[in-house]
Amino acid sequence: MKRDPASAKLPPRMEEELMASLKARFEAHPERHPEVGWKEVAARISENPEKLRSLHRMEETGGEPDVVGRDEVTGELLYFDCSPETPDGRRSVCYDREGLESRKTHRPDHNAVELAAEIGIELLTEEQYLHLQSLGEFDVKTSSWLKTPEDVRKLGGAIFGDRRFGRVFIYHNGAQSYYAARGFRGCLRL
Repeated sequence: MKRDPASAKLPPRMEEELMASLKARFEAHPERHPEVGWKEVAARISENPEKLRSLHRMEETGGEPDVVGRDEVTGELLYFDCSPETPDGRRSVCYDREGLESRKTHRPDHNAVELAAEIGIELLTEEQYLHLQSLGEFDVKTSSWLKTPEDVRKLGGAIFGDRRFGRVFIYHNGAQSYYAARGFRGCLRL
């Protein structure tokens, strides 16, 4: 989905409210980012205003985005959806367009891969999901689609994760499946 460059900037009041929410969440969860300071985060957002729109979309769909660390290779800060359960504004979706189109009846309105792209994020990988789960307990009642390896996807499947019985599980399902309690979590690089 192409965006009009003029629409990249949020209205000032909305920007202020979002920055206040992001800062409050950042300060409330220092265990998620022990080696990152808010000044660095605010500076990176200021340098990349288009990322603020993506953070806003993550927030408005229930993701509760927060910094969870830094990419060791690129140095980018990583924002993940840190809501206790998979974001409620992104549930009941198939994995991707191919999965959606393969459904003959009862198609959901959207799919995880394209919705993530519209928001400006990527689905969490299995490794990123396990990192998130090391920071707390997430998806104890829901599940989240994860970026699926190509070899699994070629066979018609897709992977998802959740936490049950005090453990994190990574499962598989047909990419066309969707459930009211399954959505997706995303990553925004800053």
